[in-house]
Amino acid sequence: MSARLLLLEDDPAIARTVAYALERDGLVVTHSLLVHDARQQLQRSRFDLLVLDVGLPDGSGLDLLRDVRNAAPTAALPVLMLSAHGEEIDRVLGLELGADDYLTKPFSPRELAARVKALLRRAGHGTASAPLAPSPLFHDDEAGQRISLRGQPLPLTRREYRLLAHLLRGAGRIHSRDTLLAAAWGDDSESTDRTVDTHIKTLRAKLREVDPARDYISTHRGMGYCLDF
Repeated sequence: MSARLLLLEDDPAIARTVAYALERDGLVVTHSLLVHDARQQLQRSRFDLLVLDVGLPDGSGLDLLRDVRNAAPTAALPVLMLSAHGEEIDRVLGLELGADDYLTKPFSPRELAARVKALLRRAGHGTASAPLAPSPLFHDDEAGQRISLRGQPLPLTRREYRLLAHLLRGAGRIHSRDTLLAAAWGDDSESTDRTVDTHIKTLRAKLREVDPARDYISTHRGMGYCLDF
């Protein structure tokens, strides 16, 4: 089973970058913008690790950390804290309240991913399931940025290629819209969730032109999209 991570971060750009870095390593990332939302997620679902920001619009990540450590179901949950504050007192307070690690913004997504994997190893959890074997149906020519289905090249735009390639590399996993935005559009601030939905719709149509009997991309309401062979 892939490790499940809850990310509490109110900055959408940072959240997209973090989610993209972690999902590339096979983690399943759920994103919350507010402390209230994160509390509900923790009550509804089981997570293997929590990454939380300190300064949130509706409260402090430190308050959530206290609640996590005082509740039996989450008392042992590994926690990595993020903060824009670099003062020693903030780091010390977070660690004294029970954070397992602390990272100050700005940070490298690769360093964040490395710290997350280290925390998961310490907790005795593998970071990801083994990747799926390459599909005999799809062929991804990365050098030429072309993808074929059943031997037939797909007429993909540059964005469509990036979306489909990302879905192929993580086949069988659900990818959030934020992650797909980061994979195909990067820092393009004008792109939105609606942009992803529109491109997924076009991708589905092009896949059906080759294989009308199957719908390779499934929608998971409130979570994102998944490609299955």
